[in-house]
Amino acid sequence: MQQRLLVLPLVAGAAALALTGCAAGSGSGDASSDGTIRVVASTNVYGSLVESIGGEHVSVTSLLDDPSQDPHSFEASAKTQLAVSKADLLIENGGGYDDFMTTLADASNTKADTINVVQLSGLDKGGDTEFNEHVFYDYPTMVKLVDDVATRLGDLDGADKNTFEANAKTLTGKLEQLESQTASLKTKYDGEEVAYTEPVPGYLFDAIGLDNVTPEKFSEAIEEGDDVPPAALNDTLELFSQKSVKLLAYNEQTSSPETEQVKKAADQAGVPVVGVTETLPKGEDYVSWQQANIDAVTAALAK
Repeated sequence: MQQRLLVLPLVAGAAALALTGCAAGSGSGDASSDGTIRVVASTNVYGSLVESIGGEHVSVTSLLDDPSQDPHSFEASAKTQLAVSKADLLIENGGGYDDFMTTLADASNTKADTINVVQLSGLDKGGDTEFNEHVFYDYPTMVKLVDDVATRLGDLDGADKNTFEANAKTLTGKLEQLESQTASLKTKYDGEEVAYTEPVPGYLFDAIGLDNVTPEKFSEAIEEGDDVPPAALNDTLELFSQKSVKLLAYNEQTSSPETEQVKKAADQAGVPVVGVTETLPKGEDYVSWQQANIDAVTAALAK
């Protein structure tokens, strides 16, 4: 499991005072000056879901929202610290993925409730060190999150509770359609072997019944930012030279000489490469992003 890095810059006096002054009112359920609920999410994946539920009644700040940004590290600023200090609701992935959220919350003394999505998922059984923290690719977990967000927004803004519940119901229906598609694919592709540079789409692959055969030491080293053991690299490259996998899922937001070598080997062998990301591409919402992922995997498996 990869620990995300946080770099907290020195905050100048004025910004520090702003943080201190705003912290006391956070999480009180009071609306912002424009009447909206202030939500801070660690990534735009969760920010998108909140916007779909809250609509015009929420003001969402997503700390990681650049598709070209390497999500393996995060550099905080006075602006992001201030946003956290003023939030009415915080959403973090958890599982070691975005520990910077805890750091920012602690620094601002916010009283806002925090949704930890890994804890909500129930997927992390006993703190397994091999736990895949990329739970935003698990649709049943996202259904749980949508329900929780709608409830908490309703608690903060009772006047618009019915709107939040209706929007959540619509969004849940779309997520269930994604689940239905993966279940259908499983009837056709269950047991097919695949590979990935990192376990980003692991839950999506599990839902389709795909068998990840990437050497553990390879993907673990890539995720941790360590050097890949030569034997693990060779074993990974053989997956493509022997054409023993149906596709390679490649994390487009992180790269290394080893991942580039593996991608090149897949291309040369004619094994489809499916790009995956950890944040939303520009112009996409959560559902359209995941639909595109399903479509890309389906096309690759059909080759």
